[in-house]
Amino acid sequence: MIGVAAAVIQRADGSFLLAQRPAGKVYAGWWEFPGGKIHEGESAEGALARELHEELGIDVRRAYPWITRVYAYEHATVRLNFFRVVEWLGEPHSKENQAIAWQRLGAPMAEPMLPANAPVLASLALPWEYAITNAATVGVPAMLERLERRLAGGLRLVQVREPGMADGERAAFTAQTIDLAHRHGATVLVKSPFPGADGLHLTASELVKLRARPEHGLVAASCHTREELERATRLELDFAVLGPVGPSDSHAGGPVLGWERFAALARGASLPVYAIGGLARHDLEDAWRAGAHGLAMIRGSWK
Repeated sequence: MIGVAAAVIQRADGSFLLAQRPAGKVYAGWWEFPGGKIHEGESAEGALARELHEELGIDVRRAYPWITRVYAYEHATVRLNFFRVVEWLGEPHSKENQAIAWQRLGAPMAEPMLPANAPVLASLALPWEYAITNAATVGVPAMLERLERRLAGGLRLVQVREPGMADGERAAFTAQTIDLAHRHGATVLVKSPFPGADGLHLTASELVKLRARPEHGLVAASCHTREELERATRLELDFAVLGPVGPSDSHAGGPVLGWERFAALARGASLPVYAIGGLARHDLEDAWRAGAHGLAMIRGSWK
């Protein structure tokens, strides 16, 4: 298997860079995320820095491990270690006679895209924050008011999680949340199928019993172990939530992972992984360094 370091080079406006494979290479003319082979004895981080300097003339200053994808081409099987590169020196320019282009999600994309790279776009479209409702604690009116304020400020991914509510009250609140979120272009996941919802969020116990991916739009799962993450991967779920990283009200007194253990479990995951457990927005940098896609928060999203 060939190890590859691949870069999602992202500007502050959300645009990212693609490169076209030059003539003479396998899949010449196809588009991909920049990067290249990891040499023997070289780390993925080292290969990333070297390749981007050689290929695009930039020096990486800040990059975060992200997802890993394995793909079997006719000529070879590759293991793509993706990094999100958010800070660099120099302006990217072609040094190996390849075309490059800045792209935006939701706009026409450079084609054809290498098969191993194309699914990454769906993962890249996920926002960094996954907000989880807390109406049973703060009250429905207060929760809806906070939700509307956050949606107006750009929140785009919400989970309705209200285990303490009666069924009828939860159904009414879920309907209100979906209506409000959709008016702002946001996505809502629920714990069980509900009219108008955009997907499902499974518990770890539900995940281990699952035999096939549910057909309900986006599908995510809560995970606490490497085995559960691997199961979510095999079922081709859209993302996972891993924790608890720190103490939280929902797991009071229970064991916590900490960032070091979180990073070890998330390393090599082929789907985006959100960190959860007593976290707030100021923890985002630590989460990215540990390989998380972002933060899943209950209280932290509404403060």
